Amino acid sequence: MWTVPEGYGESMVSAGVHRLVVAGVAACWGVVGAFWVVGAIYNASRGPRAGTRAPAVTRLPIIIVVLAAWLLFRLVPGTDWHSLTVETLWVRVPGLVILVCSTVFTLWARAALGTMWSGSPTVKVEHRLRTDGPYAVTRHPIYTGLLGMLLGTALLVGLGHWLVIVPMAFVFAELRIHTEERLMLATFPEEYPAYRRRVPQLVPWLRLGSSGAG
Repeated sequence: MWTVPEGYGESMVSAGVHRLVVAGVAACWGVVGAFWVVGAIYNASRGPRAGTRAPAVTRLPIIIVVLAAWLLFRLVPGTDWHSLTVETLWVRVPGLVILVCSTVFTLWARAALGTMWSGSPTVKVEHRLRTDGPYAVTRHPIYTGLLGMLLGTALLVGLGHWLVIVPMAFVFAELRIHTEERLMLATFPEEYPAYRRRVPQLVPWLRLGSSGAG
């Protein structure tokens, strides 16, 4: 008589959950990636030309952060990251909710910015300051959405090496934001300070003061 091996059902459920996690993460990031590519192609042909760009030297701290992350993952064995993995529903369910909501918010922010978007800190010719829609929620809603997607992904896959990826992504975003806000202040010396006092930088409803980069 054929019997089901002990733990077979549990392993099947685990495999099914893993496939759903992979599919969910791939779908959300795939939609955002496709939207970015289409938007970049459209901007290249129809968008206004670049006016003021951030100096190349401002990219140096960002390069340092990326290299530090790469070195960390090269030096720390994969088994050490696996020991930090938490694969429970109370972690994964909030992760799924955060990932889906953040994906929608990211797409909304990118669509609202339209042809004013660029891949690097840039002020376009006849640049318009966006302060409505998602830009009334945070001053940098694309970063808010992308960081939310990273956080949701980290929870959904069970943390592990994402415990390092998410904080480093926050550092990366803050460095970019600092550069972008300097450009905005120079371009909109009257409008942007008032906007910065009124709307939080990155986290909705969280205001850490209006001085500095945001």
